[in-house]
Amino acid sequence: MRGLIVALLSVTPLSLALAVPAQAEVVAKTDAGFVSRHVAEVTASPEEAWKVLVEPAEWWNGEHSFSGDAKNLSLDARAGGCFCEVLPGEGEKGWLNPRGGVEHMRVVFVDKDKALRMTGGLGPLQSEALSGALTITLKPVEGGTRLTWEYVVGGYMRYKPEQIVPAVDKVLGEQLSRLADKLGRKVSSEAPKPQPGMEAGR
Repeated sequence: MRGLIVALLSVTPLSLALAVPAQAEVVAKTDAGFVSRHVAEVTASPEEAWKVLVEPAEWWNGEHSFSGDAKNLSLDARAGGCFCEVLPGEGEKGWLNPRGGVEHMRVVFVDKDKALRMTGGLGPLQSEALSGALTITLKPVEGGTRLTWEYVVGGYMRYKPEQIVPAVDKVLGEQLSRLADKLGRKVSSEAPKPQPGMEAGR
């Protein structure tokens, strides 16, 4: 995704602090991979949150896509389904004659209103010999839902970890932040950080 590539060149501690939800953390990082975790609480119920979650065109930032427009994104929330993007052809009706497409991730686990897991390398990670798993959990809490995103990546890549890891973490945090805003963010959220392998370890 071109926005993520740009992020590689512009990551600073201040930009990270401004772009991500209150609870965000790279919980592990080595030359072999990393784990990025983000948590947000929203006023929507798990059922309401799920309906919006599976419509990424409604909340994903189009700057972090290959086409530059989130309306070209779709998510087929079933085992074997695709988090995909259409690359439109030229002109106003280019979507009728797309020039190509992108499979960002593949759905491998669905428990409606509770959990969604997808595998794949996002953005520039797609061109590397990496394996990535993004687990999204929705847990009912008082007054709404706690959303936890955990992205686990491992393998070989040509990027330097100190560059790519903060950039990927920043972009993921931004997407969860946008989703939380869409669902109605709980202002005084004090959600505890889940332990590795707990909520995401279905």
